[in-house]
Amino acid sequence: MNNQEFEPVLSLRAGEWIRTLGLISHPEGGFFSEIYRSDGMINGDVLPAHGGDRPFMTSIYFMLPPGDVSRLHRLKSDEIWYHHAGGCLNIHQIDYAGRHSVFRLGSNLAAGERLQVMIRAGSWFGAVAADSEEALVGCAVAPGFDFTDFELAIPGKLLAQYPQHEEIISRLT
Repeated sequence: MNNQEFEPVLSLRAGEWIRTLGLISHPEGGFFSEIYRSDGMINGDVLPAHGGDRPFMTSIYFMLPPGDVSRLHRLKSDEIWYHHAGGCLNIHQIDYAGRHSVFRLGSNLAAGERLQVMIRAGSWFGAVAADSEEALVGCAVAPGFDFTDFELAIPGKLLAQYPQHEEIISRLT
């Protein structure tokens, strides 16, 4: 699916979240709004991989409607996703060793869903709604998020590196 051509059909609840939380389209898919950026900064000398100073932490709301995807991407910082409301998300991760994992982020603990999921810096990851309901989550990044630390996957390049994950790479790029 080419996410750039996707026009989600939004429920009334999703529309309300967009309006009340100030959500806007995210380059990876879905909708987001930054809600926190710490005033304190980590000196770039301590973070050579980041190439400059970063806030201690940042946090966003992120909403993913059914049918849309959070395209595979990676960050230079760890990121924790927290479930707030709505349906479950399947978060796919390809780690440094090339292992593919799926984490179910949602509130149905009896069904194996988790209320929070941690993604390690440098792992490729993306998400898709597990059912026909949009999901509202929070994402906290430490050291804090900067778009210069955000890399969207290039399908051919990622497929060359991880051909065994062709199905999920094709679906989430």
